[in-house]
Amino acid sequence: MTGPRRDTRGIVDPRALLSRVRFRRREPAAPLRPYLEHYWLIDWDLAEPYAAHVVPHPSVNLVFQRYGGRTEFGEVAGVGPQLSAHKLEGAGRVCGVQFRPGGFRPFAPSRPVSAWTGRNVAHTEVFPGTGDAPAAVLGPDDEDARVAALDAFLLAAGPRPDPQADLAMELVERLRTDRTVGRVAGFARDAGLSVRALQRLFAAYVGVGPKWVILRYRFHEALERAGSEREIDWAGLAAELGYSDQAHLVRDFTATIGVPPTACPR
Repeated sequence: MTGPRRDTRGIVDPRALLSRVRFRRREPAAPLRPYLEHYWLIDWDLAEPYAAHVVPHPSVNLVFQRYGGRTEFGEVAGVGPQLSAHKLEGAGRVCGVQFRPGGFRPFAPSRPVSAWTGRNVAHTEVFPGTGDAPAAVLGPDDEDARVAALDAFLLAAGPRPDPQADLAMELVERLRTDRTVGRVAGFARDAGLSVRALQRLFAAYVGVGPKWVILRYRFHEALERAGSEREIDWAGLAAELGYSDQAHLVRDFTATIGVPPTACPR
């Protein structure tokens, strides 16, 4: 890991969001880095409500939040299958942990990660006896102190060494970076696994299947390109991302976001 990534993949209209909130990514303590993508910190003070839309990564998130007049609370957000909307209003603060796909299970080994997919549950359901954690994480005004509180929480929770988690993280990273991977059967064969064994591994450690992960990473790139480039060769991009044709890319994009790629803000 070379530090938190700097892209805006997954955020619909990132310019609009980043003009309204203060958003940062921070690196966790060294023992946690193999399991975490990064910490993400958001603060805002808005005169008018704003709805942020995100196409989730194939990652579990641990999120501590304070906004909308609510007291501090924490939740574990499993992999989100669909576009999610987050209403921001007034003043608020969020301190989040994005686990690497496959990296959450070592902290919560009692259940497969698929048990959390599509669900948001109180953090105490996954990490019993940590009811005071939201106040400890969100309370400090000093950003470094918040990061230190996240480090302390996660180091106390684990992680527990798990070779299967290591394998899952390695395989998902290959799906993220290798655009030539198109078919699950070939990917499983290259990994020395049967398709069924690969699917079981992903259900237990990632929360979604390998085909879903392939499509989601393709979609994230298409979304980022749609929001940042003025002139896009959609047929060429579809071929580049492994779609069978432009129509499949446009259909996938429209079904996920609700508008065709040409309607995305730039």
